[in-house]
Amino acid sequence: MARHVRNPKIESRAARAKLRPSAKPTYFDLGGKLHLGYRRGKGAGRWVMRVYLGGEKYTTETLGEADDLADANGTSVLNFDQAQRMARERMKALEARSNGSAVTVSNAIETYLAAHSASPGARSKLKHVLEDGALSKTPLAALTADDLARWRERLGKTMADLSVRRVANDFRAALNAAGKRQRGELPSTFRDTVRDGLAAPRGATGGGAREKQVLADADVRRIISAAWDIDAEGDWDGDLGRMVTVLAATGQRFGQIARLRVADLQAAEQRLMVPVSQKGGGVKQASHIPAPLGADVVDILKQATAGRKGTDTLLLRPRWRPARGSGFGALEKYGRGPWGAANTLTRPWKAIVERAGLPADIVPYSLRHSSIVRGLRAGLPTRLVAALHDTSSLMVEQHYAAFIADALNELARKSVVPLMPAPVTPLRVVAEG
Repeated sequence: MARHVRNPKIESRAARAKLRPSAKPTYFDLGGKLHLGYRRGKGAGRWVMRVYLGGEKYTTETLGEADDLADANGTSVLNFDQAQRMARERMKALEARSNGSAVTVSNAIETYLAAHSASPGARSKLKHVLEDGALSKTPLAALTADDLARWRERLGKTMADLSVRRVANDFRAALNAAGKRQRGELPSTFRDTVRDGLAAPRGATGGGAREKQVLADADVRRIISAAWDIDAEGDWDGDLGRMVTVLAATGQRFGQIARLRVADLQAAEQRLMVPVSQKGGGVKQASHIPAPLGADVVDILKQATAGRKGTDTLLLRPRWRPARGSGFGALEKYGRGPWGAANTLTRPWKAIVERAGLPADIVPYSLRHSSIVRGLRAGLPTRLVAALHDTSSLMVEQHYAAFIADALNELARKSVVPLMPAPVTPLRVVAEG
């Protein structure tokens, strides 16, 4: 274990208060090539580490704020002992950067994808990390919050904020899974690095974008009706209409719906047993989420299960290929198979939204947003809404706070009763005689 170093001039808050503000840090030796410095400012000071590279060259890195004004939290505000510990961990990270055998961001993602091979959507999103050479080759031990924040900024220049959030969520899950596997080889602050680096910047428009995707029930019905129209015109044999109907009825993710089996339809109970999401890591407490259905949706799905085995995929789609002996662009159907990745819905979805007369930026995920908000507006507890949609109460509270507030206000209003006493009508006194 590395030796703890004492320095009476800066190890306590009282001692540091006696120092004069300076633009340059005061360094002291932590052993080897590592030095820890303190720079006093007008407010709280900063802890800085310095590593000697040889040839009279150094590399420096700011570790965080000193606990001059606020109590230490071990991450952004550090006391003297925490600053030493973090400096040594960052030193290990710098050494790992030069070690070609170290586990890299790319290694972490490939391991995550191998464990989630049944979710093609994850690969389509995480390719945006694998294709970023500056980040994908970085050893996990050397990864910084700035590395992640700069990657997110680069990605934001090529796609909408809502899409960036979805990619970042899968990236966060992959890194956290790697953090658990490599716990003994990574800095203790690795999880904080991932959280801070991939956090949405202040002022991001993700919340507003989500609110625009929440549809009224009438608009959801228009989308379903349009889906069945496009289905009939495109010779989908009901496959497109059923997929959109189930997405709207359950509010579950496309990847989960695509994995449904025939046996997952429990018609007598009027529900679907939806496979849990493959997002995140660890062992799920349940394998399926019960999603209640209306009798109308059950009837539609029963038509798709007649004469099929319980292990068969419930929702299928046609397969097309160029038609032989026909003109350029002509297609013919040659069978049916599973839906696969979510982008297989992209082309027909554009036609559906246009037919429904809705804005072109409405995405299939709007059906999930709308289902969650529908549950909140119905007065269901947040925890139940989260469970029905295979997510956490925290996620619902963070991203649908405005709708929760409206729903609670409506519930609270039902408890309001008239309290003022009825006005008293004065008696008329009739004089005798």
